[in-house]
Amino acid sequence: PTGRVVGSVKVTEADGKPAVNAEVIVYLVGFAEPPAGTPTVIQQKGRRFVPDLVAITVGDSVSFPNRDPFLHNVFSQSPPRKFDLGSFKKGESKDRQFATPGVVDVYCNIHPEMAATVLVLPNRRHTRVGADGRFTLDGVPPGTWTVFAYTRRAAKPASSKVTVTAGADAPLELAVVRGGEVPHTNKYGEKYRREPPPTYR
Repeated sequence: PTGRVVGSVKVTEADGKPAVNAEVIVYLVGFAEPPAGTPTVIQQKGRRFVPDLVAITVGDSVSFPNRDPFLHNVFSQSPPRKFDLGSFKKGESKDRQFATPGVVDVYCNIHPEMAATVLVLPNRRHTRVGADGRFTLDGVPPGTWTVFAYTRRAAKPASSKVTVTAGADAPLELAVVRGGEVPHTNKYGEKYRREPPPTYR
């Protein structure tokens, strides 16, 4: 028998104002589970990664389909999973498997404004927080665990210990502060060049 962790996450900006449209993942660590085996999808659409934050389990894969009418080049220099998918056009998709736990920051080598994060976690006890700030972690083994709330642009995830008993809900409230986008370089470790203005015919 397992229990649940049920609660909410409050996200604010550095100035104390409520964060708007902040994607938040709640998860816990301390034990390992096999991956679900269902590929997670991060679209490249409108010069953005959609969604820009996902959580997967070690061994899972992420697909990166290009929905834009121009090239993208998805890459990461994060130690848990360095990769470079090369340039590919609209309608094409490339996958990568993630075998090491950690935080993987993903960018486009062509468009510096594109940024996403893949949380590679040891188990499947993770969930996306709803628009109302509420979450439920199902299937949590009895015991005392540290639960984390992660959002992009936060200096570090919020965390708190919670004790779970079989067949019961453990309440938890978390708060995380979000900062600005962290500057990054292209896949060559260089500053991005400014794109030329579009040509209209």
